[in-house]
Amino acid sequence: LFAFCLLSSNSEPVRYFSSLFSYFFQVYLVLLLFTLVLLTNLPSFNYIKMFEARLVQSSILKKVLDAIKDLLNEATFDCSDSGMQLQAMDNSHVSLVSLNLRSDGFDKYRCDRNLSMGINLGSMFKIMKCAANDDILTIKAQDNADTVMFMFESPNQEKVSDYEMKLMDIDQEHLGIPETDYSSIIKMPSGEFSRICKDLSQFGESMVISCTKEGVKFSAAGDVGSANIKLAQTSNVDKEEEAVIIEMQEPVTLTFACRYLNSFTKATPLSSQVILSMSADVPLVVEYKIGEIGQIRYYLAPKIEDEDS
Repeated sequence: LFAFCLLSSNSEPVRYFSSLFSYFFQVYLVLLLFTLVLLTNLPSFNYIKMFEARLVQSSILKKVLDAIKDLLNEATFDCSDSGMQLQAMDNSHVSLVSLNLRSDGFDKYRCDRNLSMGINLGSMFKIMKCAANDDILTIKAQDNADTVMFMFESPNQEKVSDYEMKLMDIDQEHLGIPETDYSSIIKMPSGEFSRICKDLSQFGESMVISCTKEGVKFSAAGDVGSANIKLAQTSNVDKEEEAVIIEMQEPVTLTFACRYLNSFTKATPLSSQVILSMSADVPLVVEYKIGEIGQIRYYLAPKIEDEDS
């Protein structure tokens, strides 16, 4: 070929090899393009898409389940690359639970494609009770699988146990929660709120929460008598988690069912503080932060005046 190239450009051999080279070069480009397309699409055939989440402190998820299992029998965990979300109403459609666990809060998190896992929360809690508080938890599920696996590892890795649970098909409506500017926001110790709900439920089935510039008042009345607990905003406190902080735009007074508030306080072990957000004629929001991983919010519709239950 080199020798022919030394001939004049008008020679027949040069034109022949030039055409031949052009042909093989075009074939090469076609093969290269085909290979690139094949490699690009290869993962969709041979790569198993899956979900995996790892928590060094398995006790966190155990506390989360304990906080919602009395309100919800079953729910769907929606998993995406941003984290795990759960939203469901209780059977009476009076309260709503919204759980968000961010992906960056896990020690390891992988979600190749959006995945919805319908789970019986009671069964899941039974599995979580098999784990020691210092066990490392790993949750795994393959794409389109009908089961989810929970694996517990002891810190020294001398003991490893795994449990497989069947998933459920749950027809659940995902409700949009509108952004609301609340009239009053109360931040207080979660333990104090739990004690107030427990104490006042001894006096009646309903609790009145009233927020004014003087502070926040919790009240209940019934056949036994009546009870009132008032909290003023903390002026000076060494520890922020022990403070009572009130942000009030306008006064608000609402009545709620004690039994739901008591159920919400099961999230107390998750956070040292609770946030109550209130506005007239909209649901109360009771929020607990879950460390650096996320938060759980309970929404409770206020009771209408003269409502019996």
